[in-house]
Amino acid sequence: MFASALDFPYFGFAEDTPARQCSNKFAFIGLIFKEKASVLSPLGDIFINMLLVVVVPLIFLSITVSISKIKSPKRLGKIMITTIVTFIVTSLVAVIVGFVSTYKINLVDTDKVNDIKSVLVENTEVEELNILERTAKTLTVSKFGDLLNTDNLIALLVFSIIFGIAINMAGNKGDKAREVLESFNEVIMKVVNIIMYYAPIGFMCCTASLVGTFGSAIAVGYIKTFVIYTVVCLLFYFIMYTIYAFIAGRLEGVKRFWKNVIPASLTSIATCSSAASIPVNSECAKKIGVPDDIAETVIPLGTSFHKDGSIIGSVFKIMFLVCLFGTNISGFDGIFKILLIALVATLLVTAVPIGGGTISEMMILTMMGYGTGALPILTIIATIIDAPATMLNVVGDLSNSMVVARVVDGKNWMRKK
Repeated sequence: MFASALDFPYFGFAEDTPARQCSNKFAFIGLIFKEKASVLSPLGDIFINMLLVVVVPLIFLSITVSISKIKSPKRLGKIMITTIVTFIVTSLVAVIVGFVSTYKINLVDTDKVNDIKSVLVENTEVEELNILERTAKTLTVSKFGDLLNTDNLIALLVFSIIFGIAINMAGNKGDKAREVLESFNEVIMKVVNIIMYYAPIGFMCCTASLVGTFGSAIAVGYIKTFVIYTVVCLLFYFIMYTIYAFIAGRLEGVKRFWKNVIPASLTSIATCSSAASIPVNSECAKKIGVPDDIAETVIPLGTSFHKDGSIIGSVFKIMFLVCLFGTNISGFDGIFKILLIALVATLLVTAVPIGGGTISEMMILTMMGYGTGALPILTIIATIIDAPATMLNVVGDLSNSMVVARVVDGKNWMRKK
């Protein structure tokens, strides 16, 4: 029997699932049968096509309904404000570290992948625009129908947020619209659940076909990506989180952090799930001295809205594609574009409960001007970097809870508990 669709949340962020594990194993089928494995490609195309069909209504309904339910509180508590600011600042640090780590490194030997470019991308030319023109084109479209195109997912996100705010502003008159959209949202979630029954087969076939056709050309790139990403994660883990702990509690904060961080780290590696690590992570935060209300706010919120490992992973995915397709990223515009896409692709789709990982990777592909045929490439990268990515996601929330406690309760926060 198939497991429940919800047991295949490949569509989470860079955290392992049965679908991803199966696709990873089927890579060996591609290596064994090589070009013959391409016979499986149509079965993988079915899955990708179904995802492309559902992604637009999924984003619109999920985000619009989420925004419309916010009751516009007159003031946010100090904990929430501090948490949001801390998440933003540390996410910026993560995306910059990811970019600096890969900017001068060729993750893939472009001399060997011209055939991949010709198959996966119909047109790799990107229109030359200045930063303001590109921003306007990214955030908006001139025709409503263009919102239904998966090439305009960021514009769809913006429209969905505005639409949700408008429903709120309409007051009681907007209740019926909210109810209708909620109903449609429930239906689209069921559609996604149905599609997810096919997820293991779809990803297995995509991966086998891709690796069978191009495996020898990109295998070294995958190995290089995994090694470099793991080294970057370890350096980030030991250096940046020590700095955050020092900011929060000076030497005593560093001492308490490293004394209590191991259970959360091991749990994240063992489960490859930020959600499954919440209980252990919260307990570690409380043992450090983080007040219960802060730990029980920051840790769960961070699971969805703060992902150091996933942000760095998004940068690696983008830079892998940049090397693969020989894209020119020189100049401020190119660098800013990569940083923005990595942040947006990781953080702004967290309102989507199912489908986040795929939508994130589709955003990377479409915003960089590549075709969705390269989706399996990003799937494999997400799989091989899964464990270290989850570790940073989890431990990042723990360190952030200390910083929030420092701001909210003052420099003596560890003594108050």
